[in-house]
Amino acid sequence: MENQASYSKTTCDSGKNSCPVRHAFTALGGKWAFSIVYALLDGKKRFKELERSIDGINTRMLVKELKSMEENKIVQRTAYPTVPPTVEYALTEKGKKIKPILNELRKWGLEHA
Repeated sequence: MENQASYSKTTCDSGKNSCPVRHAFTALGGKWAFSIVYALLDGKKRFKELERSIDGINTRMLVKELKSMEENKIVQRTAYPTVPPTVEYALTEKGKKIKPILNELRKWGLEHA
């Protein structure tokens, strides 16, 4: 198995902050995080555009996930002083680094779906 020692269970058992996998999932947020990142890979989107592009998510959950992802510097929120207010979301550089992971998950999903 490739680099088995780096994936040992004990790596994640020694404390909250020492497990890189736990840290990654905590930073990303809830179950909708990967869908949000995937939707933003093409570039910035307005809130409603983002909401429409993610099948099954409701407004409240999208707001909650975006706030969490913004706090973790995965997503950048830009508000414009217009009437009605315009808000756009985009991936930060940190968020864009998730793209290769999503590509691998997509491949896995296609193979095993």
